[in-house]
Amino acid sequence: MNIEGLDYNTQREHLVLPEYGREIQKMVDHAVTLESREERQQCAETIIAIMSRMFPHNGEADHKRKLWDHLALMSNFKLDIDWPFDVSQAAKIATKPEPMAYPMQDIPVRHYGNMMHELFDKLKTMPPGPERDELARLTANHMKRCLYQWSHGSADDEKVVSDIANFTDGVIQLDLDNFTFEKINEREFTEKRKKKK
Repeated sequence: MNIEGLDYNTQREHLVLPEYGREIQKMVDHAVTLESREERQQCAETIIAIMSRMFPHNGEADHKRKLWDHLALMSNFKLDIDWPFDVSQAAKIATKPEPMAYPMQDIPVRHYGNMMHELFDKLKTMPPGPERDELARLTANHMKRCLYQWSHGSADDEKVVSDIANFTDGVIQLDLDNFTFEKINEREFTEKRKKKK
């Protein structure tokens, strides 16, 4: 649909750095077309002053250098001026980082998560003592919270005791007569569920 007088962004030229807007891009394009080197230099410094007012430095040490790098990118390195900084490395700003590899691991019981299974392995190898007892207590309480969250409000103490014994190959045996779980704040979980909806 082509209606006279309407100009859509989708029909316009692509912006190199959209955060500065189309007007700054037009200024940069104009600066490139100026014939006199002095005019181009003055125009570039004016553009940098405007860009600096748009995005104050907030304590960044290399703020000016960053602005000049952005100007070089927006001009596609065609602006022939006396650059106050070396802008040859500015192209690195525009390059996208390599995607991170997502660790795909087989988790035996998904509601406990992979980190809990690392704790189970740690508990298996720890020597008996107060440090292992404290880690077992923290692990058991976190397991109960995970179970409570995944089973929508029900977490059985015997299930947690059985699971921790099973996943640590019987090394950690909690006695429910001597071990008490921390009280779970039900409001915390119900508020999270409401936010998700």
